[in-house]
Amino acid sequence: MLTKNQNITLKIDGMTAEGNGVGHFDGVAVFVPGSAIGDELEIHIVKVKKNYAFGKILNIIEPSKDRISSDCEVSMKCGGCAYRHISYEAESQIKKQRVEDAFTRIGHFENPPLLDIVSSKETDHYRNKAQFPIGRDKDGNLEIGFYALSSHRIIPCKSCALQPEIFSDILNIVEKWIEKNKVSTYSEETKNGLLRHIYIRRGHYSKELMLCLVINGKTIPAENELIEELKGKIESFKTLVINVNTKDTNVITGEECITLFGEGYITDTLCGLTFRISPLSFYQVNPPQAERLYTLGKEYAELSKDDILLDLYCGTGTIGLTMASEVKKLVGVEIIPEAIEDAKKNAKLNGIDNAEFICGDATKAAETLKEQGLSPSVVLVDPPRKGLTPELIQTIVDMNPRRLVYISCDPATLARDAALIQSLGYALNRATPLDMFPRTAHVESVVLLTKVQ
Repeated sequence: MLTKNQNITLKIDGMTAEGNGVGHFDGVAVFVPGSAIGDELEIHIVKVKKNYAFGKILNIIEPSKDRISSDCEVSMKCGGCAYRHISYEAESQIKKQRVEDAFTRIGHFENPPLLDIVSSKETDHYRNKAQFPIGRDKDGNLEIGFYALSSHRIIPCKSCALQPEIFSDILNIVEKWIEKNKVSTYSEETKNGLLRHIYIRRGHYSKELMLCLVINGKTIPAENELIEELKGKIESFKTLVINVNTKDTNVITGEECITLFGEGYITDTLCGLTFRISPLSFYQVNPPQAERLYTLGKEYAELSKDDILLDLYCGTGTIGLTMASEVKKLVGVEIIPEAIEDAKKNAKLNGIDNAEFICGDATKAAETLKEQGLSPSVVLVDPPRKGLTPELIQTIVDMNPRRLVYISCDPATLARDAALIQSLGYALNRATPLDMFPRTAHVESVVLLTKVQ
């Protein structure tokens, strides 16, 4: 019987979806952050539940063959990298196995047609977006970094290996501006203070840079001083925006943006198209992998000039617009009004005139489109983590497309939905895992389901 504060020896034989190693002791699963499959460890038990427990590493008795030294001193503290302590090859296999396990255990597919994972060519400095919470420690010292896992405690870090090094240069400029002008930082306890988050975006190919300051107000002090510093020291600095967030909320950004310098947006290219990126726009954080993802989606769709493509959860239209030239008509659906406006602007920016974008809930909008007689030959879905509703799945099946391309960020809901779609007359044809976020626990998948004749 395991008890809290007990020390045990544990062999790690699996990995959770969150990136924690798991071993078994007297039939009880013990979850251990920072462990690797094959590790033999001395573990201190920190929490015990009825059927599982959590432990922390006291000593590595015998390291896994996959274990490497982390090159980040805060990787075990911040909530970002789950796999910085193992080789990238091992990480890729863990992610592929996670997708396969979901199909077999949740979807109950026998021998799912899973192809090799598409690993990322870059595992460091790939993120084109970062949001840094900012505050003061108990001694009043400025803290800029990331939240510790499952908390709002700031882990100071101005140099993250997942982000471009120029982000650190911007943070240093902002930090000096804060201290010189005595800019107050927001406190979640008192609800007072001005600056909440520092938010940076960069075009992967264009190199254009945006700084957005999320504030509890509508103005900042010494804005011209900050602009001149950025213009003088940051190459390709294009715009400074403040985002107004005066609510008591965990949501990082508010709804209002005020441009202080530049156009209020940057541009970048993806699959040969140009996209405008504003602070509230959705845009893939790893564009080279996004291009591989979209190319795979287009390959699975097997589009023709007679096709009508329905793109559900289309966001700012990026994936659908990269396919628009292949089809007769593109119809995109997204619930966020700002995203739909961006999608329309992006279509116009690229001279695409066969695209229609509708603002609405995917389930309701698809039902309305079906009632209006829309008959898409190919449906593309890229839902949030919770996946598709059963009602939406039924509507898609009723529309009778020959192909359904499902892009997913959660293997569990993907497998659940694929099983339901298969039961309604579609076959699971192909599935490919893709690593969009190296060193984190996340994994994307692209799946093709085809109409059974």
